[in-house]
Amino acid sequence: MATLLLARHGETTWNRAGRVQGWAPVSLTERGHGQADALARHVADTYDIDRLVSSDIERAQETARPIVRESGLEPVLDPAWRERDVGSFQGLDFDDVTERYPQYALSAVGSPAARERPPSGESLVEVRRRVRNARTGLADSLSPDETVLVVTHSAPIRLSLGEVKGLDIVETMLSQPLENGSLCELDVEVVEGDEPLVHVVAENETHFLTA
Repeated sequence: MATLLLARHGETTWNRAGRVQGWAPVSLTERGHGQADALARHVADTYDIDRLVSSDIERAQETARPIVRESGLEPVLDPAWRERDVGSFQGLDFDDVTERYPQYALSAVGSPAARERPPSGESLVEVRRRVRNARTGLADSLSPDETVLVVTHSAPIRLSLGEVKGLDIVETMLSQPLENGSLCELDVEVVEGDEPLVHVVAENETHFLTA
């Protein structure tokens, strides 16, 4: 049995301000750096990771740096694990987007909202496809007993968990809380000659985070 760990980046200045981030190069807050440090210590104390993968967006790389110091592993930067590209919505207030563009609100519109693409951005359906390919490729590459940690973002983690649990895309995005700095654990049963079997072991683990 292999292990796939999915960690969400620490708090950023835009998380705190309630702004839509997308691919923006936004830095961690002081609290976010503390979350990254706590995450790294927890991973070092609990797991023996063999590979480290990170989204190439700045906030994910900042979160990965304490893990690099603890583990000695160099991260593989993979843009497939980026957050959703929100295009021209980047930097807007979340509430403003909901009010001005209700067609994107999953809670109001349901699954059609997941197919809406922001100008110059991606739909949630497109993000799910991108992340599925990244996750499947990573799972296929795992050796038995190998542990891989991916430092990524809210949407890729929610979409990964939702597909493993068989949730539709609305449930996936609205019913799975995911805090900054949290950790999710998936078991990957490597089956020779067949697709790996993936099971969710833990999600949104935050007990190790500092206040």
